[in-house]
Amino acid sequence: MTDPILDIRNLSVSFGKLYALDDISLTVAAGERLALIGHNGAGKSTLFKAVLGFLTPETGSVSIAGHPPGTDAARIAITYLPEVVAFPRSLTGREVLAYFSGLRSATRTGIFDLLDRVGLTEAADRPVGTYSKGMRQRLGLAQALIGAPRLLLLDEPTSGLDPVSRHDFYEVIAEAAARGAAVLLSSHGLEEIQSRTDRVAILSRGALRAVGTMEDLARQAALPTTIRVTALQGEADRLQSELGGRRINGCRLEIDCTPEAKLALLARLGAHRDVLEDIDVTAPGLDDIYRHHSRSSDMEERT
Repeated sequence: MTDPILDIRNLSVSFGKLYALDDISLTVAAGERLALIGHNGAGKSTLFKAVLGFLTPETGSVSIAGHPPGTDAARIAITYLPEVVAFPRSLTGREVLAYFSGLRSATRTGIFDLLDRVGLTEAADRPVGTYSKGMRQRLGLAQALIGAPRLLLLDEPTSGLDPVSRHDFYEVIAEAAARGAAVLLSSHGLEEIQSRTDRVAILSRGALRAVGTMEDLARQAALPTTIRVTALQGEADRLQSELGGRRINGCRLEIDCTPEAKLALLARLGAHRDVLEDIDVTAPGLDDIYRHHSRSSDMEERT
């Protein structure tokens, strides 16, 4: 197994008596997209600053492609996209990318392709001061991709983007990961990231509460799968008496089960297919998982 591009081990960062990060260990492999989620003040920005070399850890270590944060080798390996990007307003989009290409010693031949990939071809020669917030964010993404970085660090990267642009953004990130880049992104848009990242890490009060795939996190939280059944008129009572669950209205029934029991329950429902109009299966979403772990951390704080 190859070493991870980002390797964080037992990282703690404090400000006086306050531990902003408390014994965090986390890795991101080449080609992996890891989403970092948590409430405001959970420690996400502090973690990003430590990875960028802006903060000195109290304990622990950070390694970017085998190099300490802040070194020239680490800076070459990493690019960072903040939530709010700012470029000189008088420069055009093309000139911004040309400038950053020079800083990263990257060829300028790929500038047109980058502008095209983020949907800014027609605005390439317009001053950035005329760009909307979403356009500036897309230009920031293009800038972050210059030189094929090994680690993409993205802080609320879809802020200001419309739904179509958000979809396109995650396609670009998937392409970067497919080429071998490691991606660490933070987001409050839980629904948009749950199917677009490989793993999720949940931070709360500076501590890492859970990390894993959606399936892993749902299993750890022991959250149920919900099966919603729509019965033919007059049949819901009989179904509830045999299968249990909650009545929603005259013909609907909701039944919770463990993921392991889902197939068996669906098989039992199949025996009643002559009185069924529809079946909908809903697995726990990232919002459910996040609420569970947030409540668990709050309870730990009170004990």
